[in-house]
Amino acid sequence: MSELTPLEHEVGQLIIDTLNLEDIAVADIEVEAPLFREGLGLDSIDALELALAISRQYGFQLRSDDENNTHIFSSLRALAAHIAAHRVK
Repeated sequence: MSELTPLEHEVGQLIIDTLNLEDIAVADIEVEAPLFREGLGLDSIDALELALAISRQYGFQLRSDDENNTHIFSSLRALAAHIAAHRVK
């Protein structure tokens, strides 16, 4: 298992808090594991809630029509890297 960077840990906690995943700790999230389906088991509603939380927390919007969304939301590591590249706050 790969160690989490500070931003990956922060984003993992944001996912847990935003989606009320009470039975999961940040340390339980595999950094390269899928966030959707077989990984954390998130769905499209979760993606919308998470995109809103990211917008508020980091000051930029994730657009639903972005062709890169599959990659952006592919894992905690990919999501954190996208946030690091685009964050305003």
